[in-house]
Amino acid sequence: MAHVQTGRTRDPKKGLSEPAPVRWLLTATALGFLFFFLAVPLAAVFTEAFRLGWNAYLTAISEPDAMSALTLTLTAAAIAVPANLLFGVAAAWAIGKFQFRGKQLLITLIDLPFAVSPVISGMVFVLLFGRQGYLGSWLMAHDIRIVFAIPGIVLATIFVSFPFVAREIIPVMEATGSQEEEAARVLGAGGFQTFFRVTLPNIKWGLLYGVILCNARAMGEFGAVSVVSGHIRGLTNTLPLHVEILYNEYQFQAAFAVASILAFLALITLVLKTIVEYRTRRSMEPVGETGN
Repeated sequence: MAHVQTGRTRDPKKGLSEPAPVRWLLTATALGFLFFFLAVPLAAVFTEAFRLGWNAYLTAISEPDAMSALTLTLTAAAIAVPANLLFGVAAAWAIGKFQFRGKQLLITLIDLPFAVSPVISGMVFVLLFGRQGYLGSWLMAHDIRIVFAIPGIVLATIFVSFPFVAREIIPVMEATGSQEEEAARVLGAGGFQTFFRVTLPNIKWGLLYGVILCNARAMGEFGAVSVVSGHIRGLTNTLPLHVEILYNEYQFQAAFAVASILAFLALITLVLKTIVEYRTRRSMEPVGETGN
């Protein structure tokens, strides 16, 4: 006699969901946190930036020192991001595809900027390349300036931002393994062909995500750059440093106007990050579920 099942079939996901009041409380807490600590400060930046009108805003952001700070910020990011991209791909390839002594040490060193204060990293560069540093006398003898000049700012920016690309693609490299690359080599593909036709398509979204985070960190860095820059207006001030100087000089509207540029760049970064996350989730969905 066939067994007849009575009653409604229980949804296995239903037992895992929290009661409605708990869900509402958690959602309200998260939204409230975002409102008070993200939306309100962001709105305050743009409100103060335009408080004296559009003309005052344009005057503040087009002032020569502000334009110099913007140029230096974009220049440092334009150098740091490609450098960290090359390092991140090389490090992720080594860690994800090979077994070697010192692998765990390499992973630990990649995480070093997350553990070390940016101010300390800036002081290390001063200790190495400053006038009284270990290499200071040799650099002075050859008329090379690193600290309190653009090279020091670039080095500090590279240091604080280099983990992001590597950290995003190392898990992808480890998950994909090396079977596809080995198969490509057996079929006669060269190193560059293997990378661009096999490896890169597998890591492209993680790579792009890491580049976006790296760029955001490079443009917004303050601590390490503050130590090595010397705060020379029009020469070694990035946008965050220029905002601090304007605020300390009680030029509040100009400070918020320049800060709005950083906020606008952050919003663009957030939009790009969201798009990449969405594309990453879509690329990881099984083929049969993408149409559902």
